[in-house]
Order: sequence, then structure tokens, then C-alpha cells
Amino acid sequence: MSRIQLALNVADLDASIDFYRTMFDTEPHKVRAGYANFEITEPPLKLVLIEVPAHDRGHGVSGALNHLGIEESVSQSVAQHADRLQATGLIDSAETDAVCCYATQDKIWLHDPAGVPWEYYAITDDAPATIEPMRINQEDRADA
Repeated sequence: MSRIQLALNVADLDASIDFYRTMFDTEPHKVRAGYANFEITEPPLKLVLIEVPAHDRGHGVSGALNHLGIEESVSQSVAQHADRLQATGLIDSAETDAVCCYATQDKIWLHDPAGVPWEYYAITDDAPATIEPMRINQEDRADA
């Protein structure tokens, strides 16, 4: 099973959780300081909300996108995508046991021609709340 991941920057996490809870009629899967995610069944979507200061987030579409991803159910699927993409030169980096979004993940990163960051990833441990998140944003991934 795969599903698209959409990671958004939000200035008001609580208001955003309430909005998306109502919009998708589902409860968040995980809520931590400055972070929440939803595992939406229909349409199949992993929605990630990352709280950023309002002056960084701005209003409207500008500043909304943090990154995009494809969540795989197992690390073997990530490895298959890495094998397929390795010869193309599109992979910017590969990570094993990366701590991100309060979970441990295996992943690869690539960027589209306009610089939009994409990841293929699999969660290997839906880690406890004591693990600090690694905040991913376009500036951090631009030089990856």
C-alpha cells in the first residue's frame, strides 16, 4: 500500500487540526508539540501539519507547502524506488533510521525541476513522543 503525503506549514496548529478533522471527518493519528498528522482513508492521504511562526508561514498558498511524499508500507518498497531512480541521478539523499516527524523512517529525497522536495519513505517505528521531530522545509532540503 502506498499513499501520497502532503506536509503543510501552518501558523495555528490547533485551528488547523480542527479544520482538517472536520474536513476529512477523522481524528489525528499523532499530535505533538508543533506537529500533527492524519492518516486519511478516503482519499488515501497522509496529511502532516508542521507549525511555523505566522510571519514565516504568511497567508494563502505562499509558504504553505513544506514537502511532498509517498508513504510506503515497508522499507523494501523504498529500496525498490531507490534502485529504480539511482541511475537517473534524481536522488539527492538516502537515509536509514532517520528520525523525522516523531517516527523512525527509511527514505530517499529528490526534487522536481522547480525545487519542490519529494520523499519516498517507510515508517519503521512510529516512535514515542520523547523523540524530537526533524523539521523539514524547502530551505533545508534545497541543498540536499
